[in-house]
Amino acid sequence: CRLIMCPPPPCRVKNMATSASSKLNKAVKQQYMDLPQGGKVQALYIWIDGSGEGLRCKTRTLDSEPKAVEDLPEWNFDGSSTYQSEGSNSDMFLIPVAMFRDPFRKDPNKLVLCEVLKYNRTPAETNLRHTCKQIMSMVQNNHPWFGMEQEYTLLGIDGHPFGWPSNGFPGPQGPYYCAVGADKAYGRDIVESHYRACLYAGVQICGTNAEVMPAQWEFQIGPCEGINMGDHLWVARFILHRVCEDFGVVVSFDPKPISGNWNGAGCHTNFSTKDMREEGGLKVIEDAIEMLAKRHSYHIRAYDPKGGLDNARRLTGHHETSNIDEFSAGVANRGASIRIPRMVGQEKKGYFEDRRPSANCDPYIVTEALVRTCLLKEEGEEPNDYSK
Repeated sequence: CRLIMCPPPPCRVKNMATSASSKLNKAVKQQYMDLPQGGKVQALYIWIDGSGEGLRCKTRTLDSEPKAVEDLPEWNFDGSSTYQSEGSNSDMFLIPVAMFRDPFRKDPNKLVLCEVLKYNRTPAETNLRHTCKQIMSMVQNNHPWFGMEQEYTLLGIDGHPFGWPSNGFPGPQGPYYCAVGADKAYGRDIVESHYRACLYAGVQICGTNAEVMPAQWEFQIGPCEGINMGDHLWVARFILHRVCEDFGVVVSFDPKPISGNWNGAGCHTNFSTKDMREEGGLKVIEDAIEMLAKRHSYHIRAYDPKGGLDNARRLTGHHETSNIDEFSAGVANRGASIRIPRMVGQEKKGYFEDRRPSANCDPYIVTEALVRTCLLKEEGEEPNDYSK
């Protein structure tokens, strides 16, 4: 009887802290979602807030289904509530720039990614897309392709990693990467739901896998050309936040969510140009890496929203990372700043992987920085204000 009445040891008690809203009766909600829309369309406008990391959204009704982003009206919002303006001059403009199918309300409804402009119609400080698009237009004949590997961690609403013991830690890293099984893969329902929602929306998602730390996962976006890379990654992030909301858990893009002997979370960025992908492209890749070496500190500052402070917790030279203060490159080396995939080394053409961007990076400044250094061949260091 004593064995039956005693609770299991703390190391085996699973944390299941989920939000109250996730426990609402979804069948009741579905009754309303099944109602006809009366010929109207719901457009969910999405934008990046003043933190440079958070996403905001609100919905408006349209009289007909927009066929292109040009059909969508501009809108506005209260920037004083999103860290983007003062209350005395709070109106900010939402400029639609990309449109996707809405996987939550379904067709004909839309997700609308927007740029943010201030009252004088200049880009908001965290509107890094504006400059990125200008830079991409300068190199469009090079056809720059990007693929970004977004790592993230699932948390309970109490901030504890989802599925981890409440009063302890899971077993050490080793069995979790690309794993299967209830004792190794925490939160697969969320991952599968996100993947399918992205496919429905038209997001260029190309894969997903469990990562090294338990409750940590990754999805990959790409290949995308130019400005599309940032657009698709931000919308994929929004969809993930929204899916996690339904399941009552939180997604974290913190580069080092758990201190100690646990892997951090990055956003490894694969990059190639037309010349890199053709015969003799390896020489073009090697030349680009030489230019990246000369601008290491510039890229480090660009690769997380806090100018390198977040990444300093992750880029330690351990847990499959390079040291933040040192630039390195190598074939198939996951401890280097830049990794050349083994197949690229064998075929003498292809792409390279920049392993320095943090999980919470802004993809617009990451892709812009790569183009500035590798294609525009800029030299020296840039100011810390990447919105300029």
